[in-house]
Amino acid sequence: MSLLRRRSAFAGLSTLPFAGTPLLSARAQTADFPDRPLRFVVGFPPGGPNDLLARMVAPGIAERLKRSVVVENRAGANGEIAAASVAKAPPDGSVFMLASNGSTTVAPALNPNLSYDVRIDFAAVAPVGINPMLLVVRNALPAKNVAGLLALGHEMPDKLNGASAGAGGATHLALELFKSMGKIDIVHVPYKGGGPAMADLMAGLVDLYFGGLSTALPHVKAGKMRALGQTSATRSAAAPDIPTIAESGLPGYEAAISYGIFLPAGAAPPLVDRLHAAVDATIRSPEITQKFMELGADPQFGTPAQFAAYVADDYAKWARLAKEAGLKIE
Repeated sequence: MSLLRRRSAFAGLSTLPFAGTPLLSARAQTADFPDRPLRFVVGFPPGGPNDLLARMVAPGIAERLKRSVVVENRAGANGEIAAASVAKAPPDGSVFMLASNGSTTVAPALNPNLSYDVRIDFAAVAPVGINPMLLVVRNALPAKNVAGLLALGHEMPDKLNGASAGAGGATHLALELFKSMGKIDIVHVPYKGGGPAMADLMAGLVDLYFGGLSTALPHVKAGKMRALGQTSATRSAAAPDIPTIAESGLPGYEAAISYGIFLPAGAAPPLVDRLHAAVDATIRSPEITQKFMELGADPQFGTPAQFAAYVADDYAKWARLAKEAGLKIE
């Protein structure tokens, strides 16, 4: 599935300026990567989705660039520490990062005081994958589908409560977007992590939750909770029988976790193109596609311009939601 097909808005956004339009230094104009190990930065500890995706694609990138690629974990502040460091790194190709939209578009949209701006401090290289969330509800909740949940919310204003894995995170923003687009009131109940949130949902202590597909789906299959819809624009190959929220009651809804690769702003276009080609070819490998599916992620493809437009569009969406809902995280 291409990013171009996922977002019709790309046609209008692909010409937007993004990352490094000023004159480049002579050093940045180099068309080849440094002849030393390249640092592939990830803003989370080993073992999480960001880290696992990076380690899946790193060998293929290394093979195609004919350079050693070392995955470097710089954990902290939901990926913001890593992003800030890469934004300040030399644009010579020696450093690039894999990041989710949590640190590149969501966090900056909620906190204008961050030290970086994804629209000007990075060169968008390539999309990598998308990990939809599942809207899941406690088994005893009367709503059997998204339309039923919206109707229930209108009948019972401020009576429903929705868990999140933490204020300002992807699960919280998915809930806020659902509330805004559905024009319903749901009380937000933040938890310290997705595990406790799902435990209380299964215990019937909260009504609904937006959980990662790979972690929520096994509980759905075990009958411990009920899935009403996926948050991506199209159904994930990992759960083809579960409709999207957009197709089952809330047209236009999308709040998936997306992942992509970025260079520091000012990287020469030949470097961007070569890294993009290496990433794209790696992700198209059947072996990598299968590994992505096992992780609950769908591979994504698109040119640097299409990916830059997607990032700009995603930032605008969350900034608009933050303003409308009065969300601010510092």
